[in-house]
Amino acid sequence: MAVLGGLLMVITIANSGSKHVADAGYSSYSSYPTTSSSSDYTTTTTSSDTSTTTTGRPRDSTASRETSAGSTRETSASQAPSGPRPQHKLADNPLWLDNKVGLPNQACNLSRWATNANASAAFFESARPCLDSVWQQVMSYTNLPFRVPTVKYPSGKNWSSPCGDANGGNVAAFYCSQNETLYMPYEGLQPNQYGNRPGVYLAVFAHEYAHHIQALSGISEAYWDARYEAGIDSAAGLEMSRRNELSAQCLSGTFLGSTVGRGGSVDQAMYRDAWQTQDRGDHNGGPRDHGSDAHAVSWWQHGAQKNRMFECNTWAASSSDVS
Repeated sequence: MAVLGGLLMVITIANSGSKHVADAGYSSYSSYPTTSSSSDYTTTTTSSDTSTTTTGRPRDSTASRETSAGSTRETSASQAPSGPRPQHKLADNPLWLDNKVGLPNQACNLSRWATNANASAAFFESARPCLDSVWQQVMSYTNLPFRVPTVKYPSGKNWSSPCGDANGGNVAAFYCSQNETLYMPYEGLQPNQYGNRPGVYLAVFAHEYAHHIQALSGISEAYWDARYEAGIDSAAGLEMSRRNELSAQCLSGTFLGSTVGRGGSVDQAMYRDAWQTQDRGDHNGGPRDHGSDAHAVSWWQHGAQKNRMFECNTWAASSSDVS
């Protein structure tokens, strides 16, 4: 285990032949790592009856399923904060540039998951300090700003956020950068489908947290500017959306891979459940904005195995790897 600047560095695992792209039609998840893959760390739960009404500028929301908006808050020069600033960059963002940087290995002690709203909220509240800790170290080392996000647990079918309103449906988990908040509505997590499998929900939470990191680093703003110029729903614009979502998938896997088997609550059963349920791509119709099931799986698993930030740089990947 190497130490650089106070930040734990990861060691590449032996399975360096892992590819970003899964075979076409990939649907079998019988093989998964049985031990942690690192020696040393909007997302998306889709819901078949999700319904949202989005208000404001088009860039305020990625899709009805999930929001990962570029920040629209303005700060005058006299009020500009000191310290690290976001970098308006994509493939060359500082988050990706040091190939030794991964999330520090850390035990994460979680509240017991149960299929009810109160237990769900307690579970995510117990996971949040784990994500705060490892991401703060990475952002500090890469000289990027860090702030702890807010997490909200809305209930019912009708509620509002600065990034859009939920009206009459079970809305999936999403991140809103306008108030730096992760929204984790219990019904939108599809507990009827996934049941008592906490690894599934932890992976969703880690994906949404990854969108927060994208916003803080400047990636989200750069992404939305580029997508707006290309045409939000053009082929090029939708490819940018897929790159953004698949990078969050990869970073979610990176977190699970960094904490499994470290003496905390994330054991092999929890890790396996997450590993086997990442087919959350564009299989239900609608715009091709999240990536294929095969790529949603392969990028998550790639992050879980590699635990290096640069391995999740989908902005530098070929178009065929983010289709």
